[in-house]
Amino acid sequence: MITPDRTIHTTCPYCGVGCQINLHIKDEMVYRVDGRFDNNVNRGMLCVKGRFGYDYIHAPDRLTRPFIRAQRTAARQATSWDTALNAVARRLYKIREQYGSDSIAILTSAKCTNEENYLLQKFSRAVIGTNNIDHCARL
Repeated sequence: MITPDRTIHTTCPYCGVGCQINLHIKDEMVYRVDGRFDNNVNRGMLCVKGRFGYDYIHAPDRLTRPFIRAQRTAARQATSWDTALNAVARRLYKIREQYGSDSIAILTSAKCTNEENYLLQKFSRAVIGTNNIDHCARL
């Protein structure tokens, strides 16, 4: 049996339930996930995604930095987070000014925490000025 170099206690990223998990790490790679028994959320139990859905962490084609696509071509270019976020903010502002705030919709994710989803709701309503916000909680 493999002995982990370290075990990280964390929250499962797949839905908003909040199941507690242990990530078993050997040579900087997650090789096993199991549920934690010391909580009242999942009591050691995990769904199939929580237990086995972690191979994306080390996928060679996983994006690890932002990219910006040129408007008229399909070419994309790696950029900094500040540049990418500023480009998104400028584009959202331009769309809102040209077409109105209800021309923008926000779709949140089941992989976001409740706090992140709350912030997206506040951003949608207070900053963008629209109630066009939905949540995809389907797994």
